[in-house]
Amino acid sequence: MLILVCLVMLYPVLFVFGRSVMTDLDRAAHPFAIWPTAWDISGYKYVFSSGSYIVNAYAITILRTIAGTFCNMLFTAALAFVLSNRDYPLRGAFTMLIAFTMWFGGGLIPMFLLVKSLGLYNHFAVLILPGLISAWNMLILRNFFMQIPQGVIESAKMDGASELVIFLRIILPLSTAALATISLFYAVGHWNSWFDAMIYVNDRDLWPVQVFLREIIHNTNLNDMIRSDAVVEVNPPAQSVIMATIVVTTLPILCVYPFLQRYFVKGITVGSIKG
Repeated sequence: MLILVCLVMLYPVLFVFGRSVMTDLDRAAHPFAIWPTAWDISGYKYVFSSGSYIVNAYAITILRTIAGTFCNMLFTAALAFVLSNRDYPLRGAFTMLIAFTMWFGGGLIPMFLLVKSLGLYNHFAVLILPGLISAWNMLILRNFFMQIPQGVIESAKMDGASELVIFLRIILPLSTAALATISLFYAVGHWNSWFDAMIYVNDRDLWPVQVFLREIIHNTNLNDMIRSDAVVEVNPPAQSVIMATIVVTTLPILCVYPFLQRYFVKGITVGSIKG
C-alpha cells in the first residue's frame, strides 16, 4: 500500500521533469511517458538565457525567501514569547485580537490603498512587510513556548537573566523543532507566493519567478519571459519552457524539505497542545 502511495506521489514529479526534456514529437507520441526517448534541454537553455527575466526573478525569489523567512521568524518568535508570559496582564486580550484577524480581514481594496499610502507599492519590501507575522504560526509558537517548564525560566531570573537573555539563550534553543517547522511554513509560503507581487508590483524586474510561471502557463507567450533588448536564436516549444520553469521553481523546496522533515511532526504536535 505504501509503495502504491509513493508511486502516485512520484509520478507527477517524474512526469513534469520528463516532459521538460522531451521533444514535441516525443510528447505527442507518448502522452503518458515519464522518460524521454530523445533528450531536448532547449527549454532550460531558454529559461536561463542571458536575456531571460527568469534569472533575475529567481534571484528575487531566493532573496525574498531568505530575508522574508528571517524577518518572519524574528518578529513572530518575539511576539509569541511575550504572549506566552503568564505574568503579562494583556496576554489574553492581545491573543484574542490577533486570533480575530484569522477570521476577519479588511479586504483587498483597503489593503491596496494602505500599501500605496505607506509608499510600498512597486517596492521589494511589499513582498515581506504586509505578511510579517502570521497569526496561525504565532499561536503555534506561543503554545510551544508555554510548554517549556516555568522552573527553567524562574531559575534563570533568579540568576539575574533579563527577558532578552531568557529569550535568546533558553527559549529559542529549547524550541528548535517548532522554529524549524514554522520556518518551513514561511519559506514555502514565500517561495510559492505570486498574488501579492501581481497586485502590488508593476516592475517586471521585481517579479518573483512564480509570477512569470503563471504568465506563461496562462498566456503561453514565451516573449513575456525575455527582455525586449535581448537576442534569442530559436524559441523552443512552449511546453518545454513551461515544464522547465516548473522544475526550476519546485526543485529548491524539494531539496530543503528532507532536512527539516524530522522537525516537522514534532513541532506541529507539541505546538498544537493547548496552553
